[in-house]
Amino acid sequence: MDINSQIKEIKQSFRQMMDGSIAQSMRDKGIDYHLNWGATLPRLREKADGIGKNYDLAIALWKENVRECKILATMIMPPDIVLPEVIDIWMEQVPTQEIAEQAVYNLYQYLPYAPEKAYTWIASDKELYQLCGFHILSRLFMNGQEPNERGINEFIDQALAALQGESLAVRKAAMASMQRFAELGLVYHRLAKSAIKTINLEFL
Repeated sequence: MDINSQIKEIKQSFRQMMDGSIAQSMRDKGIDYHLNWGATLPRLREKADGIGKNYDLAIALWKENVRECKILATMIMPPDIVLPEVIDIWMEQVPTQEIAEQAVYNLYQYLPYAPEKAYTWIASDKELYQLCGFHILSRLFMNGQEPNERGINEFIDQALAALQGESLAVRKAAMASMQRFAELGLVYHRLAKSAIKTINLEFL
């Protein structure tokens, strides 16, 4: 089956997954996709598992301005072969916080160059970039990946800046990553605690 036929078949399958209440609730929150079937994430994951990893199909799906296509693209893109330049293009085209978070959980955290992207993005002045950067670092810290000294300094500086920023979503992501950082061990916990104190916040 060629890519166009596959895309057509996939889009038709979204009709069966349609959940009008989810789609409506997103519209009410001001999240506006060109097309949004309101398919739940478990249904999309099931679909992705059925397709398997597929680079060309992921590229084609991402180009569709449809919520489900974009999420599915992040689920089936093989992280070990996608080039950083492609990820940069995707990141520029991320339309919403939901897609940003799905991209992190399904794809970005597994990229061989995930740490480099994360540190670049937390230093960005764009909200969704910062959000993705802190979410990636949270996942890496959770998996026991310890940053080097330069990484530690950079992370703490950017996290403190984000915690004093205007975006609630970024502040939450920065605090979550700070907590994951602290869980890496006693030294990290002390570093996080004393850093947070400098901006008059309490750390658990």
